[in-house]
Amino acid sequence: MNEKVILAYSGGLDTTVIIPWLKENYNYDVICVCIDVGQGNELEGLEERATISGASRLYIEDVVDEFVDDFVIPCVQANSVYENKYLLGTSMARPIIAKRLVEIARKENATAICHGATGKGNDQVRFELAIKALAPDLKIIAPWRIWDISSREEEIEYCTSHGIHLPFSADNSYSRDRNLWHISHEGLELEDPAVAPNYDHLLVLSNSPEKAPEQGEVVTLTFEKGTPVTLNGEKMKASDIIAKLNEIGGKHGVGIIDIVENRVVGMKSRGVYETPGGTILMEAHTQLEELILDKDTLSAKKEIANRFANVVYEGKWFTPLREALQAFIESTQNYVTGEVKLKLYKGNIIKQGTTSPYSLYNESIASFTTGELYNHHDAEGFINLFGLSLKVRAMKQAEVEKNQ
Repeated sequence: MNEKVILAYSGGLDTTVIIPWLKENYNYDVICVCIDVGQGNELEGLEERATISGASRLYIEDVVDEFVDDFVIPCVQANSVYENKYLLGTSMARPIIAKRLVEIARKENATAICHGATGKGNDQVRFELAIKALAPDLKIIAPWRIWDISSREEEIEYCTSHGIHLPFSADNSYSRDRNLWHISHEGLELEDPAVAPNYDHLLVLSNSPEKAPEQGEVVTLTFEKGTPVTLNGEKMKASDIIAKLNEIGGKHGVGIIDIVENRVVGMKSRGVYETPGGTILMEAHTQLEELILDKDTLSAKKEIANRFANVVYEGKWFTPLREALQAFIESTQNYVTGEVKLKLYKGNIIKQGTTSPYSLYNESIASFTTGELYNHHDAEGFINLFGLSLKVRAMKQAEVEKNQ
């Protein structure tokens, strides 16, 4: 009996050509696994395609809710953004995909896991770190670091030579990754940072701001302990809230970013990301925390958010550090409960009001009108003490200069 390999399968040309390649070079029994994290219609026709290509079996695993609840929401609660722009859409999905690949490998008694990530990208790092952490005994195969295939034309030729005739095109197009949280775009004109993105050709989830409606739209979100629970007054699970916000935010051109980011492997890469629902959700959560968290906690949390973003981006989800950082983040969410209203208008998100039973904002203290809770005269003593070191230093410098 041949050994089994689990192939992370998308149904695209890259992972399709890997099936006959694995059989030819390793004599493996190839089991394809497609992990559904919200790719939409990309999953159509996969079973027939996998079978035609020589796979013995195809799993299609729906993990959308687990993806959102266990991977997306912690990043929202952290307010984690990589390099000030990227909302970690692909980064968050890779660990749950790897986790499920390992689970099926155990179920099938497979000896290896294969992925189609290239040798230049981040995903090879994310997949392989997760697999090493969860199943150090399993062999990992990365064809793009092994074979001599170098183009789509050669991939199609390889398929044809092995009797696989599928309607793949050699035409160049954007390299995309999609899940419920976002869609990314790389390639074509985006490879030159001096060239503006062709949004008419590129966008999938969104209108460009120029083509967004002339009338803005207000959305209302409520959170309980840092987790979104209702949208516009309707109670929904978090995955449904994100899906609905994608629809609304995409219509208004919200959440389109163009970034040159630093990849894990050392190079810079340009991409355009559409994250309409995620951008709204992150902004709402940030606004709520602004009202609730005290100054020191908020300051510390901003530092942790940046560290957490780097950990997730670099594929270090299954590490003690991620667990420790997340434990801190979760402890800050106990009182992040309340309602946020935001207006969406031509790519912009505009505050419309935030309320919480745990708000630390006190109008009688913050008001310019003198009240019982704040005595203006108290500020004098505070400033004298707060600025004492500055005053002492200035006096000493003056004394030294006088004696020179």
